[in-house]
Amino acid sequence: MNGLIKQIEKGKPFFEKISRNIYLSAIRDGFLTAMPAILFSSVFILVAALPEVFGFAYPAAISTWLWKVYGYTMGIIGIMVAATTARCLADAMNRQLPKGKNINTTSVMLASVSSFLLLAAAQNDGGIMTGFAGTKGLLASFIAAFITVNVYKFCVIKDITIKMPKEVPGTISQAFRDVFPFSFAVGIAALIDAASTYFFKFTFAEGIITLMQPLFNVANGYVGISIIWGAMALFWFVGVHGPSIVEPAIAAIIYANVETNLQLFKSGAQASKLLTVGMGNFVGTMGGTGATLVVPFLFLIFAKSKQLKAVGKASVVPVMFAVNEPLLFATPIILNPYFFIPFLITPMVNVCLFKFFVEILKMNSFMYVLPWATPAPIGLILGTGVSILAVVLAGLLIAVDAIIYLPFI
Repeated sequence: MNGLIKQIEKGKPFFEKISRNIYLSAIRDGFLTAMPAILFSSVFILVAALPEVFGFAYPAAISTWLWKVYGYTMGIIGIMVAATTARCLADAMNRQLPKGKNINTTSVMLASVSSFLLLAAAQNDGGIMTGFAGTKGLLASFIAAFITVNVYKFCVIKDITIKMPKEVPGTISQAFRDVFPFSFAVGIAALIDAASTYFFKFTFAEGIITLMQPLFNVANGYVGISIIWGAMALFWFVGVHGPSIVEPAIAAIIYANVETNLQLFKSGAQASKLLTVGMGNFVGTMGGTGATLVVPFLFLIFAKSKQLKAVGKASVVPVMFAVNEPLLFATPIILNPYFFIPFLITPMVNVCLFKFFVEILKMNSFMYVLPWATPAPIGLILGTGVSILAVVLAGLLIAVDAIIYLPFI
């Protein structure tokens, strides 16, 4: 076991390099910046939808208003993320550019939004179709942001700009400096849209989702979900924040599936899409990465070591709210060969149990986005629409996790 840990530890510099990748960081930080809108919309969707679970129906006008608020927040999250991701990536690139050369982050946000709309929104009579302006268009959001920022970077480095006399006010001068990069970035998006529409008869956003669907289907299987959440735990075990590396790769689909599940539930069907943000927060990483929700309680009840009992006492509250760094580093669990197996296996078992409940027992999957710090059992029950099966699963996960971790305490 120690030999295995040493081999894993040798890969730590590589893992850390991945975690510092500016594109992955931009996706992560772009989502975090847009999180207030996601959480705000979730409040309205919970108010609108949960009462129907108990047989209560709002008057039509109130229901329409609640869904309208949701539609103008979560329904345009793709537009927001296109802007926030571009801003975060531009900030990262500005730190790498030579002194005196900077990307205008405000302009790059505007260009990214325009580029995204070209890639995602088809024309309609008198306006645009916004079906891919929300979670379905997130992949296009990232692509629009990456193209836009790189075009701006190229123009800044090569000094491709309109130079104004020094007497011209700075705001006006900056506006003219951004004409070329804005035009080039949006022009590239327009060409991509023209090619997609001409050759494939649908928008680029729709095409990229269709192209990626086989990959998402593979990731939806027992092996796929085990690899995803096992990888998060493995990265954390060597001291690298696993979700920061893995989640950006699946961010688009885990948010899009929440929206799809909600629409399925509203139509009377089962909310069956498995890969969701709630599955990660409240099942795969319940109590933090490594699914450590039960560990502080096990330390308090079963540990003979006074140190472990003290760690359990100190970490029980943070871990309940998914902040398990005190537990990971004080035990320590990080790079501790005794905890390697349960730390890696528990998240994988959890997501497989969740898949079993959704696919075999027909429990609804997650259709609401809740704050990640919500205690996992509560997040699981509320996020899936409140059902007896969700309560049973929450209790089963706690019991199974305790059984896995207990022999290693």
